[in-house]
Amino acid sequence: MASDFDRRRFLKAASAAGLVGLAGCSGGSSDDGDDVPATVGIVYSDGGLGDNSFNDAAQQGLLDAEEEFGIAYDESQPSDTGEFGQYQQRYASSTDPDYDLVSCIGFNQTDALAENAPDFPDEDFMLVDSVVEEPNVASYLFREHEGSFLMGVLAARLTEMEFSAGAGSTASDSTNLGFVGGVDSPVIRRFQAGFEAGVDYASDDVDVITSYVGSYADPSGGQEAALSMYQSGADVVYHASGATGVGVFQAAQEEGRFALGVDLDQSITEPEFSDVILASMVKRVDTAVYESISNVIDGEHQGGETVALGLESNGVECVYGDEIGGEVPDEVVTAVSDARDAIIAGDIDVPETTDGN
Repeated sequence: MASDFDRRRFLKAASAAGLVGLAGCSGGSSDDGDDVPATVGIVYSDGGLGDNSFNDAAQQGLLDAEEEFGIAYDESQPSDTGEFGQYQQRYASSTDPDYDLVSCIGFNQTDALAENAPDFPDEDFMLVDSVVEEPNVASYLFREHEGSFLMGVLAARLTEMEFSAGAGSTASDSTNLGFVGGVDSPVIRRFQAGFEAGVDYASDDVDVITSYVGSYADPSGGQEAALSMYQSGADVVYHASGATGVGVFQAAQEEGRFALGVDLDQSITEPEFSDVILASMVKRVDTAVYESISNVIDGEHQGGETVALGLESNGVECVYGDEIGGEVPDEVVTAVSDARDAIIAGDIDVPETTDGN
């Protein structure tokens, strides 16, 4: 695991230094598309690599495909949303190399891809976190609300008891929780909706304080939002905010409280905060990227289809923290597990939207 993570950091530096034209970072057994099973161009979401979250999870799927199949690839990190269409077009129109798949990471690429996909009918695209209904686009959605429901159950049960682990503890006189979102959007609202529903399912007496920072790359904003929550009595804050979430972890350490990570096991990817990260809602973006590449290699691109990955398909899951997750009381672990089983069985219908949204 350590070697893969070190390599991700190297690739981040290489692509950030070479963002001229398509000079992101090329990998695979050869730069000659004729010698590899597929050549992939990937356009990351805003916030870029090194977020130890959403984009890094996507890159892990790319690296897994390189290791398994020997693909070649190029990575791009647009500096703002206005560049998404430009990078999509460059990959789709390139003939040297000829890209077999253009991977578009993040819902904020939807509008650009909806314009570009019809102009390149012979190019295969995949999109994460949104849907473009074109015959050459495979759309991958995640049931983030299901995984976030489990985070809500976990947090609500813990805030009602006296609990200490690592550098954090709950306050016996408060039963508040917090949610920090990045950009206010339907995707992040699914995280919030599931979390709040899980809290309500587990307890009638717990309130959730919510704040949207407006960015996936603003740790100081995340810290400010979380500090306000902790100082208002929140014991646990759950974030869905990319690199902004680093500030949430900083605030948790500062206030001696707990945090919940997202996308990857952030107790591993952010080890300096593992003493306050109880668990992470892991969203298998790596699986979506890897499977889309595998499908293209097999000649089975799911163009025109929408693939939804939830608890039942292990597309989302609750992963307890590497350092302190094992200290979560058995009764709480059982409550989370029972909720998971009930969602899969259809006994719990988790909402995808918050009240009024």
